[in-house]
Formats: sequence, structure tokens, C-alpha cells
Amino acid sequence: MPRIAVVPGSFDPVTLGHLDVIQRAARIFDEVHVVVTHNPDKHAFLPVPEREALIERSIEEARIDGATIRIANWSMGLLVDYCQQVGAEVLVKGIRSSTDLQYETPMSIVNRNLAGVETIFMLPDPENAHVSSSLVRQVSELGGDISPYVPRAVATFLQQR
Repeated sequence: MPRIAVVPGSFDPVTLGHLDVIQRAARIFDEVHVVVTHNPDKHAFLPVPEREALIERSIEEARIDGATIRIANWSMGLLVDYCQQVGAEVLVKGIRSSTDLQYETPMSIVNRNLAGVETIFMLPDPENAHVSSSLVRQVSELGGDISPYVPRAVATFLQQR
């Protein structure tokens, strides 16, 4: 039976920190689903299909191997419903700070209670610990260089926008 994990996020846009988590999850699990989720508390910068395409290009550029990687999106219902649908028993989440941990802990408990889905928290590579999609968007919108924070596919796409 394959070990399946879900790496959820808004990925708006995908960053090098996200890729780090995806790559490490791919070394541990047989199949990794990178799932673009809808956060009703956030206003989306990029449409979901563009985010999915950028994730796919970024994974190809990074030559991430090990697991089978699937890219999907989920906007209706609970994330644990998606996990049950694909047979995943684990969510993998990147945690940059104690603020992230405080936000994610109650959700991980509820996910375990609702569906028996465990959550694994991964600390970022220190060089990416300060990077967030919102920071990338802000730097990009103000004309700054985002190349140290995002895959080449994302930097190119945002520069052309």
C-alpha cells in the first residue's frame, strides 16, 4: 500500500520554501499530492489554474524525484475529505515561525479528530525561513527582485505580468 501525503497551501505564488517542503515530503512518501486550497480569508493574487501550472513547472525545474507528485486543487469541503478521497493519511505543512504553529495546531487536531489524518510539520531550510507568498507578491508589485525567493518559472511569469 503506497504511503500518500498531501501538501496543501495557497501557493499564491509557489516559493522556494514551498518547493523545499515538497521535495522533502517526496523523499519520505511514495505519492505526494500538492493541493492548491482556497482560503476564504485571503484575496487570491493568481487564479488557481495559473498556480497549478507554476507549481508543475517549478517541480520540473527543481527535478524533484522520489515520489509520484500530483497537483490538484480543492475548494469545496474539508481538506480531510480530499485526503480520504485519495487515500492520504498525512498532511505535510511547512512551519516558519511560532505564529504558523499556533495557527496550524488547532487545525491539525481537528483533522485528526474528524478523519484520523495526521499532520507533520516541517521546519524550513533557514535560507527560506522568512519567505512567504505575500512577501513575494509585495516585492514583485513594487518592482523588486524576487528571484532569490521563488523558482525561475515564477520569477519569469511575474516579470512578464
